[in-house]
Amino acid sequence: MVKSRRLRNLLNTLALYTIAGLVIGYFGVNAYTGNRGLKAMQDLDQQIVQLNEELAALQAERVIWERRVSLLATANLDPDMLDERARVLLDYADPRELTFRPKP
Repeated sequence: MVKSRRLRNLLNTLALYTIAGLVIGYFGVNAYTGNRGLKAMQDLDQQIVQLNEELAALQAERVIWERRVSLLATANLDPDMLDERARVLLDYADPRELTFRPKP
């Protein structure tokens, strides 16, 4: 009778520690791999870095385009830029110019 009580107490204690360990393990795994876990945080940090690089590239491209547009403004019209844009849009070439047509 004494042995069975000790055995029961030992098994109850073992079961309690096992359940507590599983619960702690469950929350530990979710803290790492969950929707808001450490892994998700690392993925978001990588995405932020990529988007910041893309933003920097687009801002540089925007500066280039703003400069080109400013050259077409009426206040400081660049004749070469106007001529270039007119030729591209109207598909015009001077008869004295050499033009290269790639073969299809």
